[in-house]
Amino acid sequence: MALPFLDRDARSKRDHILAVDLGSRRTKAVQVHRQGEGFALTGYAMLDAPVYDKTLPSDLLAEHLQTLSKSIESKTKAVALAVSVNDSVVRPVEMPRMPLDDLRQVLKLNSKTYLQQDLSSYAFDCWVIPPSAQAAPSNGGAGMQKQRVLVAGAHQNLVNDMVEGIKQAGFSAEHVVPGLIGPVNAFELAMAEAFKSQSVALVDLGFKHSTICLFKNGEFVLNRVVAIGGDKLTTALSESMNISYAEAEGIKVGVPHEVQSTLESSLTPLGRELRASIDFFEHQEDRTVSAVFVSGGSARSEVIINALQTELMVECKTWDPMGFLKLELPPSQEAEIAQVAPELVVAVGAALAAL
Repeated sequence: MALPFLDRDARSKRDHILAVDLGSRRTKAVQVHRQGEGFALTGYAMLDAPVYDKTLPSDLLAEHLQTLSKSIESKTKAVALAVSVNDSVVRPVEMPRMPLDDLRQVLKLNSKTYLQQDLSSYAFDCWVIPPSAQAAPSNGGAGMQKQRVLVAGAHQNLVNDMVEGIKQAGFSAEHVVPGLIGPVNAFELAMAEAFKSQSVALVDLGFKHSTICLFKNGEFVLNRVVAIGGDKLTTALSESMNISYAEAEGIKVGVPHEVQSTLESSLTPLGRELRASIDFFEHQEDRTVSAVFVSGGSARSEVIINALQTELMVECKTWDPMGFLKLELPPSQEAEIAQVAPELVVAVGAALAAL
């Protein structure tokens, strides 16, 4: 699913893309190109994110993109940027049947009606959930037929700044994608059977926030952002052990079994929030979630996965977002790709939206 905030992108095709996930701690980027009926990964980069106050200035973004491009030895000028989950909204809603351009305008003028928030300063895009993946359309007032639509929005000024930064860097602004869509796009191709035929939850463990998206037979039903991520886990370790943040991060990822009890207690609040979303989904849909698929940097820890499983009372497991990609990487990157893949899931999904 592609929700780019840029109208022209829905009607254009490209063969190569540099997709960038601007994380709050680390920026992740992948270079992907079409190869026949599939896709190939030709490079990736992970760099410290720029330091800024509230909003990333366009000139700083431009400089950062140029550094990324050199690091990844980019062969394309086409760039897709992922908007953080904290700076965007993604929500499935019922809307009247009408052209996409009209849906965007309706949302801009009546965002509070459909999203329960006044977002008149936002840019919107929509993806109509295919009829095969949703229940029979309902009828609104005066016989108006409705449909299920996945709505995404971000502040227009933020989108403008991102586009300007891409242009200042000498690139072409192809897509601005809500980061929450990234894991969904990658999962749809990497785990096609589970996506189409099961009720599953996708959990992405970010630095500041974690997200959960719940699906039923390929239909996007529910999502939520929780303000708990890897940063809180590391901070809890640092404080409990009276060690530096950097030391705590190394222990969390490298030898988590030595701090298992602390990690488990730190994960309890996150587990409760995620479990509440699963309970709501199961009650609303009268379906049991069969599995939780986890991505993000913290997903590399078996201790964290097991602790989440204990809290959620559902099987939790990692998945390979690169499983459907042909790898055409330098030898050094090919040796490391399995380890870093969980952190690249948002960038991979943003690339798929653009391609």
